[in-house]
Amino acid sequence: MEYKIDREGSIMYTLALETSCDETSAAVLKDGRHICSNIISTQVPIHQKFGGVVPEIASRQHIEYVLPVLQKALVDAKCTLADIDHIGVTYGPGLVGALLVGVATAKALSFARDIPLVGVNHMEGHMFANFLSHPNLEPPFLCLVVSGGHTQLVHVKTYNQFVLLGQTRDDAAGEAFDKIARVMGYPYPGGPQIDRLAKEGNENAIFFPKALQEKHNFEFSFSGLKSAVLNYLHNQEQRGIAYVAADVAASFQKTVVDTLVDKTMDAAAYIGTTAIAVAGGVSANSALRASMQHACDRKGYSFYYPEPVLCTDNAAMIGCRAYYMAQAGAFSALTLNAKPGLSITTTSI
Repeated sequence: MEYKIDREGSIMYTLALETSCDETSAAVLKDGRHICSNIISTQVPIHQKFGGVVPEIASRQHIEYVLPVLQKALVDAKCTLADIDHIGVTYGPGLVGALLVGVATAKALSFARDIPLVGVNHMEGHMFANFLSHPNLEPPFLCLVVSGGHTQLVHVKTYNQFVLLGQTRDDAAGEAFDKIARVMGYPYPGGPQIDRLAKEGNENAIFFPKALQEKHNFEFSFSGLKSAVLNYLHNQEQRGIAYVAADVAASFQKTVVDTLVDKTMDAAAYIGTTAIAVAGGVSANSALRASMQHACDRKGYSFYYPEPVLCTDNAAMIGCRAYYMAQAGAFSALTLNAKPGLSITTTSI
């Protein structure tokens, strides 16, 4: 779709929608980096009884929540659709049914009000959450994106040019956290439970293996670690030996965090950057933040991370990404569709 931005000196407002998983979110941003509103309706209490997200239920909840959330975002921002310059929406990756709710809503608004549409990659949105928390941050930098479904190292070269250095071959870090927490009897989401429990344990109590430790190997694998923890728990149970849950949590978390930090430091040296950011739900983990900060301090690197509300899925980060895409003229046609397996764009717009 062809649109031109010719509003030099004027304020630009972005309306954004995020429905990739189990949060229904709408936000309004001014000039890409100022949050006027960021409304998030979470489905966590609904999915807790199932031990994880049920896609069909998530989709139905998005249908119910999306318009009230969108309306509240506009009201809180003290603006109307007439003030909006473009609409950003997550179209992948994520749960296909959930994505379709946001995409269909954004397309309907775009068509009805003739507002430019911008399809946003959810993972790129996570990286851009750092621009909202750090007004002075500019590319280039290295970003570690860690969430329930993804673990990636991305070189953010410009606002619209990224190089994917490596990603997980199997389980994501967040997925491993949730699985271990569930087996240990803790509710969904498991990440915060493990983080809290680990503070009470000995991180050196149990040795768990790390995978893909070769220098300049920027890929991740957490399935072996997950299996090792499950085997340990099972063996202790079989022998009738009680295990210390806090020690298991701390030892498991240390293995994950060490892997993430070591590979990030290796990648930073490899590409020659001194600025590092983290993003995604797992970036709120206190041990990861502390360990990454310590590693950056040792090397004299700058370290950036989003405030907690911007670590989880939210529309503000999608709006920030949409703003810079709009500046580059990267608008979407009304044929935009959900792409659950969407990859990070690795070429310049």
